[in-house]
Amino acid sequence: MAAVSLSVSTVKPLADRVFVKVSASEEKTAGGLYLPDTAKEKPQVGEVVAIGPGRRGDDGSRQEMEIKVGDKVLYSKYAGTDIKLGTEEYVLLSEKDILAVVS
Repeated sequence: MAAVSLSVSTVKPLADRVFVKVSASEEKTAGGLYLPDTAKEKPQVGEVVAIGPGRRGDDGSRQEMEIKVGDKVLYSKYAGTDIKLGTEEYVLLSEKDILAVVS
């Protein structure tokens, strides 16, 4: 079996999929207590690093994506597929799982 080397530049999402770099989770609480890794919640905010060409409509035309590379987005908590490339964490999800663009 051949080994496959993945990097962010080699991942190209299909259809209405979005590749998001996950933001770091909070290390401590508002009161100053440090959280162990088991108590940290899964982050729901990240930066879009790649997008697909868009979903095909019923007539065969492509529907333009509402987001673009570089947008910070808020996505559903349990959405997508978690991917780890090196030390960085990413999530591959559908555009419908993105709830908002964060400014």
